[in-house]
Amino acid sequence: MNSKVEKYISSAKKWQPEMEALREILLTCPLEEEIKWGKPSYSAEGGNIVLIQDFKNYLALLFFKGGLMKDPKGVLVKMGENTQVGRQMRFADVKEVQKLKTTIKAYIKEAIAIVKSGEKVEVKPAKVKMAPELQDLFDKKPALKKAFESLTPGRQKAYHIYFSSAKQAATRLSRIEKYTKQILAGKGLND
Repeated sequence: MNSKVEKYISSAKKWQPEMEALREILLTCPLEEEIKWGKPSYSAEGGNIVLIQDFKNYLALLFFKGGLMKDPKGVLVKMGENTQVGRQMRFADVKEVQKLKTTIKAYIKEAIAIVKSGEKVEVKPAKVKMAPELQDLFDKKPALKKAFESLTPGRQKAYHIYFSSAKQAATRLSRIEKYTKQILAGKGLND
């Protein structure tokens, strides 16, 4: 048991009973508990297995290599169209956590076996388009283009997805202007 995880759960404003129930199950598995990415995280065999994620409408157990799992119960959810590897098991209340207790343990066992085997997901390069407003700014501000191109590919992709997902040109431009200083500072969307 990790005291930082205890503190995280005890200070949670939402999903506290569900997190406690989920944690109780996870602690019966051969996992190491810690806080990573600001969330309760569980690893084994030198790899990340699951992460507890609390959202507004549900609590999730993120399986880092869920895309490789068989999912015979059909309970794993792909989080978004750009997600390639991770999958979530979602819960709305403690009863759902308890109902899936056996499934959670079986899926954790499979996730550990995947990490142990060294199996990897073939990540396909995402096809993301550049917002035309960003290209216009690059033409006007070469320093912005240079700073953007020096970001890691993952940070560039996150910006492209965020900027181009807005339907209106004004919204895309507003988003770009909001993050210009961050880009020039060499930071990603979520840094």
